[in-house]
Amino acid sequence: MIRHLYSLLLLVLCPIIVVYLYVIRGKKNALYKANFSERFGAAPSGTSQQSIIVHCASVGEVLAAAPLIRALLAEHPDTPFVLTCNTPTGREQLTQLFNKENRDITICYLPIDFAFATRRFITKLRPKLLLVLETELWPNLFYYAKKAVCPVAVVNARLSEKSQAGYKKVAPLSQFLMNQIDMLASHNKEDAERFVELGLAREKVVVTGSIKFDISLDDNQQEKIDTIKAQLGTRPVWVAGSTHPMEHEQVLAAHQQILTQLPDALLIIAPRHPEQFDKVAALIEAQTLSYSRRSQQFSVSSQVLLADTLGELKLLYGCAQVAYIGGSLIERGGHNPLEAAACSVGVLTGPHTYNFAHIYPELIAMKGAIEVADTQMLADTLLVYLHSRQDAIELGTHAKACLARNQGAIARSITMINALLEK
Repeated sequence: MIRHLYSLLLLVLCPIIVVYLYVIRGKKNALYKANFSERFGAAPSGTSQQSIIVHCASVGEVLAAAPLIRALLAEHPDTPFVLTCNTPTGREQLTQLFNKENRDITICYLPIDFAFATRRFITKLRPKLLLVLETELWPNLFYYAKKAVCPVAVVNARLSEKSQAGYKKVAPLSQFLMNQIDMLASHNKEDAERFVELGLAREKVVVTGSIKFDISLDDNQQEKIDTIKAQLGTRPVWVAGSTHPMEHEQVLAAHQQILTQLPDALLIIAPRHPEQFDKVAALIEAQTLSYSRRSQQFSVSSQVLLADTLGELKLLYGCAQVAYIGGSLIERGGHNPLEAAACSVGVLTGPHTYNFAHIYPELIAMKGAIEVADTQMLADTLLVYLHSRQDAIELGTHAKACLARNQGAIARSITMINALLEK
């Protein structure tokens, strides 16, 4: 009954959802209008049945899940895979990472959780496993997967106290969701206990740690970093990664202060969303800073390099003495600091990091990250590490040590997934 009520509410909201995705989001990013039938369960033609579906919400989850997906591809070489996401940037990232694999891999959008859409999707694919990342918990998707005798697994699951309180407000629906899950791999014991309190059977929970720590540089990536470094020269370089509106301005203001003491310093700014590229370019021009675009030829005299490409952020972190991780000087909850840590680059962050509350406390405690309160503190702290390469190296070494200390979640998750497939 509770699922029927939920489905009815979604149908009532259908016009609003469509207008939001197709019109409002589509106006900002035309790619939201592409492949729109997939939002209603139309899997691409040629999609194989008996696949493993792996769902990552957006680009951040895609990047975090990429090593896990690669491990699964190696573990199940004869199994088709369907990789799904919710956003165009997530889809493009999946395409960049996996479309050249000589494998049966389909990349598409996950249907909106309308009953008719998820039923259509699952009925066509008849998957052997549905694997979702973090807290992408969808009642109809899970229900129709289970009805098709497809086990449901949640990997890298996290649940904050605030989110748990929200689920408790719809306790019957939350209990229904928990009943559909066959196995859940959580970040830590606290998260695991919160899922159990929502109704998940304790024997279905495995504490694996976060797969976001299982990140490393391969030889090919290191070669690319070395190539970019050679282009940039020996000047002091810092990266501001995954920045947002109202934060771009703070980053550029901090760089203006840095230039008064280090006139040859270079800022690499990487906006979180592609639709912000031109807007950030306009902001840079308004501040009369010289700049180049990463997609075009780099000028050695540029004071700013605008990273207007996708899939390169980790490489750009590797070129820096120190990195600022965006979404944290404004109330967006922060973004993943571990790509910088994997490159042995220390991290600066604003105070708003609730999305990564499972990472930042330990990273800060191990002296691999520093929290800054505002633009002025950001500029002052950056100057310390741009003046002293040795201090920057120490900060980066501590960040890498924190990363290494917490690795192993992918191997534990693979063991869990294989056990589920063998049942």
